[in-house]
Amino acid sequence: MVIQPKGQGATTIMLVEDDHAVAQTLTDALESSGYRVWLAETGADAKTLLEQTRPDLIILDLMLPDVDGLVLCSGLKAIADVPIVICSATPQKRDAILGLKLGADDFIAKPFDIYELEARVEAVLRRTSQTRVSSEASPSPPDHIRVGELIIDRSRRRVTLGGEPIQLTPTEYRLVSALASRPDEILSRDDLATLVWGYQDASSGRTIDVHIRRLRVKLSQGPVPAPAIVAVRGFGYKMAVEDTANGAAA
Repeated sequence: MVIQPKGQGATTIMLVEDDHAVAQTLTDALESSGYRVWLAETGADAKTLLEQTRPDLIILDLMLPDVDGLVLCSGLKAIADVPIVICSATPQKRDAILGLKLGADDFIAKPFDIYELEARVEAVLRRTSQTRVSSEASPSPPDHIRVGELIIDRSRRRVTLGGEPIQLTPTEYRLVSALASRPDEILSRDDLATLVWGYQDASSGRTIDVHIRRLRVKLSQGPVPAPAIVAVRGFGYKMAVEDTANGAAA
């Protein structure tokens, strides 16, 4: 079931939650803070709603009646590049890491403090907003970036390696674009967080490491060797122009 929001013109949040008590608590708190809240109680409802609208952010429970929440997270990211905050009581600690790998922007465990959740939501929205503003204010980058056999087509948001497409999440795409646009230049984790999300916080370094590992795996599966993403201990990462075979582990 989809429940439509009250009010118009405010920042819109799609809440994917099948527990009525939790959904009501979150809806009341978010609406009292000025947000418009769409409520979807199943994964099917969430996909339909996202296809019809474009919320500013998604709060996603992983334990839903009709679909695995991690699969849904990936599916929602494939429909639209909307930031996702996972809010779940999953007992599997690895689910938080998997959620980030699949494109989620943050994870908060249940039971949660409503003020902390709202602060996390504000931080993610701020990062997204600053990224968009920075993108609009900056001079237009070249349509294509090439490092060795890796080509990034910015106009199509498409990455190919040796002529074959590489399927990346939106976060992985922004990360590889940031590294490839400044080859052989060491970028700190904070630099990368700013380039990828437009904002950095205490957890951004660990999150960058997770996405770097995921990105390396995908590039390693290409038809030809990819430019190495090298970890420079104590500094950050760089995309090496010459060394395409030896990427140091983080």
